[in-house]
Amino acid sequence: MVMKRYPNGASGEFFFMKRAPSQRPDWIRTCAIEHASASVIDFPIVNDLASLLWVVNLGCIDLNPWYARCDEVTRPDYLHFDLDPTPGATFEQVLQTALVVRDALSAMKIPCYSKTTGSRGIHVYVPIRRGPLQKEVWAFAKALALRLASEHPTLITSEYRLKNRPEKRVLVDYNQNAWGRTLASVYSVRPQPNATVSAPVTWDEVTSGFQMEDFRIDNMRTRLREMGDLWRPMALQRGRIELERVL
Repeated sequence: MVMKRYPNGASGEFFFMKRAPSQRPDWIRTCAIEHASASVIDFPIVNDLASLLWVVNLGCIDLNPWYARCDEVTRPDYLHFDLDPTPGATFEQVLQTALVVRDALSAMKIPCYSKTTGSRGIHVYVPIRRGPLQKEVWAFAKALALRLASEHPTLITSEYRLKNRPEKRVLVDYNQNAWGRTLASVYSVRPQPNATVSAPVTWDEVTSGFQMEDFRIDNMRTRLREMGDLWRPMALQRGRIELERVL
């Protein structure tokens, strides 16, 4: 996990930290990942309550996991699209864009799942069978984002350069699939006034519409009891798409 630390609380400045602190409990596991600079960084592995409480104690609020498992860090277990409104765009446009992305994937017989970012947008995830390299996954996401932007020019943009990005559009951000990038994980609490949560949502909910503030730390337990874990398919090995067949 990449640590996003808020040493002065949710309203203060934050910084990203990859390397696990040298002074840490001996039960904190790490994953050594070599970077292009030839440096090897020991990332913390957070997969139990004790390690979760440890990173929370370091000031981490939202959690930002790597896309792949430690035994094969260059071959991710999923791809995703980060749908982010540009200035002037409405959340209704974000919801509409999520449905456009879903329909495009469905036409290729690719299952996908959605969650709120807990901030301003929506994440659409595809569980894939491990095999393609991160760069290949990124290339697929880029090709689809460019196609959707050309088909829906008044709704969607894929322009990554901020100065060239049009207003009143929704960015289908494929670059978050690049090697080393991370996003807030599912069920992460976000540093927002209402403690909104990056919550899984059904496609029926996306169609009917909702507000980001509908999913908060104070109602997430009730939602889980009533609806179950909508993100469970992302954790299973069965049902994953073989991305190679559509690359």
